[in-house]
Amino acid sequence: MSKSLKRVTAALAAAGLDAQPMEMSAETRTAAQAAAAAGCALDQIAKSIMLKGEVSGRVILFLTAGGNQVDLAKAADLAGEPLGKADADDIRDQTGFAIGGVAPLGQLHPVRAFADPRLKEFDTVYAAAGTPRHIFPIAPADLLRVSGATLAAFTK
Repeated sequence: MSKSLKRVTAALAAAGLDAQPMEMSAETRTAAQAAAAAGCALDQIAKSIMLKGEVSGRVILFLTAGGNQVDLAKAADLAGEPLGKADADDIRDQTGFAIGGVAPLGQLHPVRAFADPRLKEFDTVYAAAGTPRHIFPIAPADLLRVSGATLAAFTK
């Protein structure tokens, strides 16, 4: 088991959740791949979009429903600073995860997080579990709790 997957598994257990990461037979790097692997609707995938504060230099996590896109202006208003794309090194340094497997919990360093209200329309959503082949099911309310995400409108 990878270090990233161990961190996610431990964080889920520490949060009192019974959710177990599932290894998929195909990659789950994209929302479409994850939805196909899980056999769920595209919007049931809690996509981890990482943006970087241009003033703070910190990455910020935007959890979106799989079919939605982040509106950069709305996201910047929420963050209180201009945002740009976070690069792979920034993401790995601050979260401990590689692009394609960024989990909403278990980061090396806590990150600010915002969540798309669309995710609350489902009983269960699926999020990355630290690797490009692992996802885990979770109730949206639990996802908000364990990620520390603030529910906010930031999509197009």
